[in-house]
Amino acid sequence: MRTGIATVCLSGTLEDKLAAAASAGFDGVEIFENDLVAAPWSPARVRQHCLELGLSVDLYQPFRNFDSTDRETFAANLRRAEHKLDLMEQLGADTILVCSSVAPDAAHDDDLVAEQLHTLADRAAERGLLIAYEALAWGRYVHTYEHSWEIVRRADHPALGVCLDSFHILSLGSDPAAIRSVPGDKLFFLQLADAPRLDMDVLQWSRHHRLFPGQGSFDLPGFLGHVLAAGYSGPLSLEVFNDVFRQSDPERAAVDAMRSLLDLQERVETPGSAAARRPTAPPELPHAPELTGHAFTELAVDDASSGPIADALEKLGFAHTGRHHSKPVQLWQQGEARVLLNNTTDHRERDAVDDPRAAVTALGLESDDPHRSARRAEALLAPVLPRSRGADEAVLHAVAAPDGTSVFFCPAGEHGGSWSADFAPAGNAAEAGTELTGTDHVALTQPFDHFDEAALFYRSVLGLEPETTAEFAAPFGLVRSRAVTDPRRDVRIALNVAVLRRGEEWVPGVPAPQHVAFATGDAIAAARRMRARGAPLLEIPDNYYDDLDARLAPDPELLAAMRECSVLYDRDEHGEFLHFYTEILGSRIFFEVVQRIGGYSGYGTVNAPVRMAAHRRLRVTGSARRPLGT
Repeated sequence: MRTGIATVCLSGTLEDKLAAAASAGFDGVEIFENDLVAAPWSPARVRQHCLELGLSVDLYQPFRNFDSTDRETFAANLRRAEHKLDLMEQLGADTILVCSSVAPDAAHDDDLVAEQLHTLADRAAERGLLIAYEALAWGRYVHTYEHSWEIVRRADHPALGVCLDSFHILSLGSDPAAIRSVPGDKLFFLQLADAPRLDMDVLQWSRHHRLFPGQGSFDLPGFLGHVLAAGYSGPLSLEVFNDVFRQSDPERAAVDAMRSLLDLQERVETPGSAAARRPTAPPELPHAPELTGHAFTELAVDDASSGPIADALEKLGFAHTGRHHSKPVQLWQQGEARVLLNNTTDHRERDAVDDPRAAVTALGLESDDPHRSARRAEALLAPVLPRSRGADEAVLHAVAAPDGTSVFFCPAGEHGGSWSADFAPAGNAAEAGTELTGTDHVALTQPFDHFDEAALFYRSVLGLEPETTAEFAAPFGLVRSRAVTDPRRDVRIALNVAVLRRGEEWVPGVPAPQHVAFATGDAIAAARRMRARGAPLLEIPDNYYDDLDARLAPDPELLAAMRECSVLYDRDEHGEFLHFYTEILGSRIFFEVVQRIGGYSGYGTVNAPVRMAAHRRLRVTGSARRPLGT
């Protein structure tokens, strides 16, 4: 289907917005009045520029407060409309959006509104133009799509139809199923926006918190299915008001917007399509192959952090099992848990000894079909990363996630062509390890401006489903967390963000933390073994366990063992969760060990503030690690 985007979605001048929309592959644009008024180009010049960019001008909007109970005001509104119709002819737009009135003199009479819209449609029809009437969710008298359709039906003019806006409909909780009763030839335009569920004034909700499809809580696939079933054949156009998007790089935001539409088309629900490929999905978009696990997590380290991290891995029971043939990369492994240490020190830039750094820079994910995963990622506009390799080294496809993390698609299992063949044997496997079986999840702090983009990226590109967003009061402000996972939960990625940007003078000791969580079948036994090996485990204060006893009353023996080993605990109706952490390694990296019992699928979010305070205390005081329990 044709795609469109309203210029109000993007940052910059009109020229910036048009260039970004064209670069992202949109077919057309909605020209927002404010953008045109502020532009130095004439409407005719804008039209010509759009043609040069390959963009159609699908809609001019908005025309506000048209109907009126006052004759003189209505006459002035008609005069204003004539000027806008003149402008549309120069602009090359064939449809203008007329919003339901919010003015004090708005007509509270459906027949009068229909009569006035009929008059306007007559003027438009003389020029071959169309009027799309939209019910604003905060309209003075007309605020539902059912009401706007009733007025259009009464007006009975071929140049007058309705504009459906998903936000105005779904924010009020209206049932979109009745859209199917509207004749398709009367559905003149469709505007799409998602949003989180918020309990606030609908106007403020609309103006500041809309999102691109797939980033919020609305059922847009179901909504679009009703619209298409009614016979709508126009463009799928985005109209998103969002404070972050309006300040972001317009090219990046436009790519995010286009990805959201491609994802929505694949997910749309139309009659007979539940078990088959969605009929609106772009044919060049391959299905997302199944992801079967974490192949590896790569950490970029420098000279100052590589030693402490390697030492910590060894004391956690990992063995240095491989050395890359052509790159300064070490493979550390225990069970199915694999960590790559990539030494990226550049001595020309800084003295790494004074500034130890480490970061998660790549995720290796096992795919049933790595080549198809890569083709899907490219079709969804994910940046493809070039990769140098030796003649006999594995071909690995990689793309960049919104935060810059590289995502590698690896063959599932160990077979010919596997990435692990690129490593020569190094060292000896640990004799017994410390109970770790694999990688449970990877947690990545996201830049504030790209949190919603990241969730959509992992869902659309990788086929991972976002879980419920959680928020918790951390020692330094509110933190939002949202995990994405496959249906079997073989791959889990937790995305975190500080809701408010931090200042320059007062910041936590651990900026933008990242961590890798390893799975175990016995957290207490693992903690004891790691403790005996001298692992740098994070100490949890006694107050936590006193509170835990009061809140959840775990078995006294288990509580004593957790207190002894600084293991944290959570449970829900499905099961239990035991977990513990290392200290910070480098400037922001740490490890976690988790045990899931029963059907517990969360991440122990309730314990995050305790962990953050403990990390902060060590970083600020600079205290040497003391043995646990002292």
